Amino acid sequence: MKPNYITTIGGIADVYDGPHATPKKLEKGPYFLSISSLEKGRLDLNKSAFLSEADFKKWTKRVTPKEGDLLFSYETRLGEAALMPSGIRACLGRRMGLLRLNREKVTPEYVLYAYLSPAFQQTIKANTITGATVDRIALNELPSFPIRIPPIEEQKKVAKLLSEIDKKIELNNRINAELEAMAKTLYDYWFVQFDFPDDSPQGQGKPYKTSGGKMVFNPTLKREIPEGWSDKTLSEIANITMGQSPEGSSYNDEGVGTIFYQGSTDFGWLFPTTRQYTTAPSRMAKKGDILLSVRAPVGDMNIANTDCCIGRGLAALNSKTGSDGFLFYVMKYFKQIFDRRNSEGTTFGSITKNDLHSLTLAYPTSDLLKKYDEIVTNYNKMIFERSLENRELIALRDWLLPMLMNGQVTVE
Repeated sequence: MKPNYITTIGGIADVYDGPHATPKKLEKGPYFLSISSLEKGRLDLNKSAFLSEADFKKWTKRVTPKEGDLLFSYETRLGEAALMPSGIRACLGRRMGLLRLNREKVTPEYVLYAYLSPAFQQTIKANTITGATVDRIALNELPSFPIRIPPIEEQKKVAKLLSEIDKKIELNNRINAELEAMAKTLYDYWFVQFDFPDDSPQGQGKPYKTSGGKMVFNPTLKREIPEGWSDKTLSEIANITMGQSPEGSSYNDEGVGTIFYQGSTDFGWLFPTTRQYTTAPSRMAKKGDILLSVRAPVGDMNIANTDCCIGRGLAALNSKTGSDGFLFYVMKYFKQIFDRRNSEGTTFGSITKNDLHSLTLAYPTSDLLKKYDEIVTNYNKMIFERSLENRELIALRDWLLPMLMNGQVTVE
């Protein structure tokens, strides 16, 4: 009979948590890790704060996170976990725990995948204590949670296979982020700073504004724009469909009816994740449309990779002239404005149809618009191809994960 290799968390690790308080946050120093930094097996330090050296000593009296420790949330965001990377000085944040793994028994990478597997996530769910304000798991009970831990050589093989898939996904995401940054930078140079290549005889391809290109005051925009440009509202350059949620009784997750996206909670890196369907679709977006979040966080975007129904948290946009690449980065620019106003204290809880339709921008000449679209269309094609590949890789990993974790499939 094949062994099941079931043990407990306490059999492979010691459990720690940090102080149940929050220190004064600073602009630099050691990291004060936040549970919001735990995201699908990754630690995003951009979502963590810093604390002073004096507070660091206080907050690490019980434990100091070190490379290979498994970080997890025990209140809210239950089920999220990540491994502590090397070279980082940090302390545990509120509601964050740590597993100090016995390296003679386990490899950290395998335990992370086991923690994120459907079987262990179900164990967490079964042991969740529902409170008045937050859900939590009892740390004193965590050591008794069952977990399957095969021999260490099998752990290494499984972790290597899943890690290779995740590394490819991460590489694609990095390339996509660089391509998007290039398109955004080009948009900023050409359409915000007005330093597009001046192809006129006097310009000879030099940056337009910096080289003395003629600027004309526009009373609508209340600023100078290049000669020959105009002001336009978003509704003049884009077809806009505001979402409307169907009757709740029409929702299902069995794949019956039309794919339905309620809001930005369905968003992925570029394409939304399908969770719900509706048998009574109301407002529709077409494949290729920009899906825009019109409720907090206002301005977040995805691309519809199929025809779909959109709820009241979204709007769908496409270019009236076929310049969808330009329109996408116009909306990225508006997103920066929303974020800046949010940081200044002017919170955008939502944006109305009238507000969205009346957003104004400096609109370039047709030849410059065509030139930008030709460049950005190539960027976007590469981004879309890698994003679609990632969807397939994620589906493969998520299909393999439960079978590898329960021993149904082994790696030779």
